[in-house]
Amino acid sequence: MTLAERAAIKAERLEDLSHKRHAQANAFSRRADELSQAFYMGQPILVGHHSERQARRTQERMHSASSAAVNAEKAATYWLGRASGVEHFANMKNNPRTRANRIKTLLAELRDLQRGINRAHAALAIWEDITSDEQIRHALGNMDSRTIWASCDLYYKVDNGEITPADARQQCVEGAKLAAGGPNRRRWIEHILHRLAFERSMLGDVPRYDGELTPVIIQAFAREHGAESPKSTAIDAGRFRLESPVPLPAHIASENSLELSEGDWRDLMQACGYTVPEKKARQASAKPDTVPLINPSREQAEQLQAIWNLRMVAACIGKRSTARANAVYATTQATYSANAKGDYDPFKTVEIAADGHRVRMEWKGNERVRSGEPVARIRISTIGGEFYKPDAVVIITDKPAKPLPIDLDTLEEGARQAANEEAAA
Repeated sequence: MTLAERAAIKAERLEDLSHKRHAQANAFSRRADELSQAFYMGQPILVGHHSERQARRTQERMHSASSAAVNAEKAATYWLGRASGVEHFANMKNNPRTRANRIKTLLAELRDLQRGINRAHAALAIWEDITSDEQIRHALGNMDSRTIWASCDLYYKVDNGEITPADARQQCVEGAKLAAGGPNRRRWIEHILHRLAFERSMLGDVPRYDGELTPVIIQAFAREHGAESPKSTAIDAGRFRLESPVPLPAHIASENSLELSEGDWRDLMQACGYTVPEKKARQASAKPDTVPLINPSREQAEQLQAIWNLRMVAACIGKRSTARANAVYATTQATYSANAKGDYDPFKTVEIAADGHRVRMEWKGNERVRSGEPVARIRISTIGGEFYKPDAVVIITDKPAKPLPIDLDTLEEGARQAANEEAAA
């Protein structure tokens, strides 16, 4: 029976119980109403009269019937609510989204069980290379107990002489063998596989993958079913090999590797209920479009540096301070990356506008806006950090150079003319 059929049968049984309790409530209510006729029109109990004893018994029976009617009506309401809850729960469990989430949970449990088997195989491989007493003591004292499948107090037992190193090693090996090939985990894995098959059958037949089969798809399939570090490679004639450092899950293969044709891989994925996920469309970035990062040539870098030097000279004319010229700084990409990670590092990337000025954030009223529209990004150096000295343009020697989208000739001529005018004034 399906979940919906079982829920329908249970809901019908609970509704029958509700109807029975409702009928009992009506019967008790009618009985209480009949007994109340003895006190019609407010007939009191005559104390000391020969009818007092009978009247009090009638009153007790009336109260008892009324209480039984109330309790039966509560029970009817309870069972009716239970029937509605069973139907609601069945509808929730039959929801495709809920069933898909349940399949994900079962796959996570399957991977967890398989992970224990994988760790046991890895521990057996470790103990194959550890045989001497000194090596055993070192492994128990320095390696993770879960990695070598040892109990937490095993090292102290060996250290105190309660157990020999050889017996400790044998204990770890036997425990790992029992976990790797024992019946307990196998039964749980079979149980989860049957549950997965049932849940998938309720969702419908698993489609056979008919798209382009790649090693990445096979690796994702094996990883979802608990394989340890799977690696797939394409072989000639449309065949693929799947390998793992430990034996693959039992429902996929019984050895460390599996080689099948393209059609057999499709059949295996369909038999295991694996559906290749669809490629998600790449979401558009929420960040604004960034201007290109340009590594200028030596000639352009020196020309831009000359413009900055001339502008600093013009800015210092008439002041007590003297402008200092700077030079282009050449370095490698590795050196630049290692010294451009923080705000206080000597290298950084800045934006420049079409007029050659550096674009900065500045306040206008209550808003922070850019001082210009950037057209490119370049690398600069602040080594020295002297006042009245412009930043140095950085060029990367092991990167290709690109032209700057700026009319440097016009800017240099304008900077010289402005410096001359300031000096003449």
